[in-house]
Amino acid sequence: MVVRVRELGSNHFCVDQTDPRAVRIAKSLPWYGPKYSPHDVPSFYDVSGITENPEAFREVIEVFVERYRAQGADGPTHVAGFDARGFLFGPSIAMALNIPFVMIRKAGKLPGVLVSSGKYVTEYSTDETVMRLGSVREGDRVVLIDDLIATGGTAIAGFNLVDQLGAKVHEFAAMVSLPFLDGVKKIHEYADGKFADVPCFTVVDDSTIGADMGRDPPEGTPRIVPASDAARVLAEIDAARSA
Repeated sequence: MVVRVRELGSNHFCVDQTDPRAVRIAKSLPWYGPKYSPHDVPSFYDVSGITENPEAFREVIEVFVERYRAQGADGPTHVAGFDARGFLFGPSIAMALNIPFVMIRKAGKLPGVLVSSGKYVTEYSTDETVMRLGSVREGDRVVLIDDLIATGGTAIAGFNLVDQLGAKVHEFAAMVSLPFLDGVKKIHEYADGKFADVPCFTVVDDSTIGADMGRDPPEGTPRIVPASDAARVLAEIDAARSA
């Protein structure tokens, strides 16, 4: 089944949110509020809802693979994933397309001679990412992949790295879009529109996931549970959700 795609804006493409695959993927993505998240954000999307569900995981990969396989000889030559959740999707996509997967890592994680993005600001922190010198080269067409697009800071760092290495970003791709943070717009407006012609592709947006996918446990549940208490706390959470 070919997935339906809509153009949301200039060079921003998204799976039609009424498409059955988009709905199934969205309803496999739980989120947590600030008390049960690693960052102080209203909704932190838990990608393990996808990775622990083989059917949903397969559908996410298939959406991307079908898109790039249909492009034939004009499609990407490499997939580059962002540390760390881009590593969940990128290798499977690259393997299915029989093209290389390249890691974009946080500083201090890769050996060899590296190219740095320099410092940049995300919705969570100030970071720096690196790629191995020679991992992509002039003439390569690189899909950048991450789990979501928020403010666009991490994505822009990847754009700059690929550009510095002499290659071209073929497309930025993410499973989840948070439209209210204008990440795609910020990518396209960056540096007087340097990357305005590069398409961005997303699968689901936060409104499709919806409030019903919130999974905060009952009030008073500790954030970290000792292993000795795990079975009891899980039973309490399951009982509260089924009540």
